[in-house]
Amino acid sequence: MRARRSTTLTLVAIATLALGACGSPGSGGGEAEPTSSGSSGLATCEPVAGETLVVLEDDKGLQNADNIIPAVNKAAAAANPQIVELLDSVSDALDTDKLIELNKAVDIDRRTSSEVAEEFVETEDLAAQDDVGSGTSLVIGAANFSESATLAEIYAAVLRSAGYTVEVRTIGNRETYLPALTDGTITAVPEYAATLTDFLNAQQNGAGAESVASADVDETVAALTPLADAAGVVVGAPSEAQDQNAFAVTSEFAQEHGVETLSELAEACGGLVLAGPAECPDRPFCQPGLEETYGLEFGDFQSYDFGLIGQAVRQGEAAIGLVLSSDGSLASDS
Repeated sequence: MRARRSTTLTLVAIATLALGACGSPGSGGGEAEPTSSGSSGLATCEPVAGETLVVLEDDKGLQNADNIIPAVNKAAAAANPQIVELLDSVSDALDTDKLIELNKAVDIDRRTSSEVAEEFVETEDLAAQDDVGSGTSLVIGAANFSESATLAEIYAAVLRSAGYTVEVRTIGNRETYLPALTDGTITAVPEYAATLTDFLNAQQNGAGAESVASADVDETVAALTPLADAAGVVVGAPSEAQDQNAFAVTSEFAQEHGVETLSELAEACGGLVLAGPAECPDRPFCQPGLEETYGLEFGDFQSYDFGLIGQAVRQGEAAIGLVLSSDGSLASDS
């Protein structure tokens, strides 16, 4: 839901983790009137304040699989196939919990992306054993947000360990860096499987083309591979790490109602207060998707700038809120 997600983000208009959809706290309406049950007959589950958030499992696959995946210029990959192999080793080592920790280190602890990347490569033992890249210069691209910068620095550190001379270059959004990747100005960039799939699909088949991404990462990468090839790009192996829309409650709320998944929440609670960006009630990934996919019942919606949603849930202003699955503030909750 940041600027890097050109397809999804054009829909939701959220720029960054800290600055997202327009709307001031509470602008979605007043507080819900307390009731004993929702229209479904389920008990109304009031917000429960707490210090930590837990993400409820999206067990019915409402969100598409935005797993981190390396994207490499096709000509560079053909000339140096070790590039893809080395970046795939990063994918093998990376999961969502580790991505949360990386984001926490940069966004909350205020360490540099390059410092955090070097530490990750050392901790995960990702340094190459062979000097296969001596004499070859590469450019790793990054979008203009911290997670992408950190992942790009990890890619660069692994490639340098194999003897390549590597520059990391922050380029901007996908509309800017993808042409540079296609024409070889940059060699590789960390990407997001579902978002890249839908971006290339729309680019090649028209803005109205039906989405070919899904919640299944293997199916999504299978759809992505020929689209990437047509664009002059090779994609590597997807990591287990995902940066996608997620829904969180406080750990106290989860414990009180015995819920770990969105399906369990729908079975236990009615009349929920939902916190999200201003457009959440109109977007299929948000309130309509929760209602249609899970049968969740909401008594009220509260609109917040994206960076304030988690705090609103922590403070008990809403029972559940939209977050990013790799948000560094979730580190203490994992």
